[in-house]
Amino acid sequence: MQDSVGNSSLNIDMMNFSRVFMKQVMLVQVLVINFFYVNCLMIFTFLKKEMFREDTRYILFAQTLLVDSFLMVLSDVMLLWNYYKYHIHMIPCILICTIVSICTICSPLTLVAMCLERYVAICMPLRHADISTSRTRLFGFFIMWGISSIAPLSTLIAYLSVVHPSALLSYAVCTGEVMLEEEWQAQTRVALFQLVFLFMIIIIVFTYIKIMTAARASADNKKSTNKSLRTVILHAFQLFLSIMQFVNPYIEMLFSKKDVYVYAHLKLAVFVMFFIAPRCLSPLIYGLRDEKFFYVLKRQALCGFDSFFSTLFQFNKWKIRPR
Repeated sequence: MQDSVGNSSLNIDMMNFSRVFMKQVMLVQVLVINFFYVNCLMIFTFLKKEMFREDTRYILFAQTLLVDSFLMVLSDVMLLWNYYKYHIHMIPCILICTIVSICTICSPLTLVAMCLERYVAICMPLRHADISTSRTRLFGFFIMWGISSIAPLSTLIAYLSVVHPSALLSYAVCTGEVMLEEEWQAQTRVALFQLVFLFMIIIIVFTYIKIMTAARASADNKKSTNKSLRTVILHAFQLFLSIMQFVNPYIEMLFSKKDVYVYAHLKLAVFVMFFIAPRCLSPLIYGLRDEKFFYVLKRQALCGFDSFFSTLFQFNKWKIRPR
């Protein structure tokens, strides 16, 4: 009798937990859809104007939006697969995990490139036009994507070297840890990621110090210098959030064996804080703080109705003016 009462109460707790967790997952979907829409609107704004397509700063911003949107959608799909325990074939799962890992590194690496661009613009203004050429941009993109591919491709090669061929034909729930068969693979992956992010931190600290020195020395363009300094600080905060996602497995490991409910909520909170939040700061930093881009973005968002409302407001103001 007591066992049946205990089982029924456990089932009720499970149902309540599932209902609450489902609501949280749906809330995450709303956030992802909204941020994905904003990113798509900003990408469309970038493609609309030629002056944005020829400026290195806006080109890097567009790449950040593309990579972040792609990463956000793929990570969200993997979250849903994990929640519903949906099994997919291992070969597409391996490809998806490799692409997600490449984008995970490329996104903060693009932020570092944007900090370097601000450093050149503030500290070497006379050479900025000579450095920011299409050839230099192409070379920079090649370096960024090359560095971003080192750790994921190393993980892929290591996985293919130890896994049994029959395992590639099986089905599994697709997660980021599915390719880590051995302990040394996980340790090597974490070491490579930490090395890359240490390199990024050094560059951001370097650019911050240089721009801060230029801000103190120059009195002519103080406003632009201070704005660039704040931009670097925001990028550093984004990079910090991106780095935290590599500490997440160790945090989750502490809770995975204690309480399944706490562990499930923790994974969802980690996804929002360290996957969604860094992807939302880029539109805030450039899309809303940049006056030129924000003006064009506002026109695109309102479909040109902002000028109509402005004219209508001026007309009503003229009508009620005392004669």
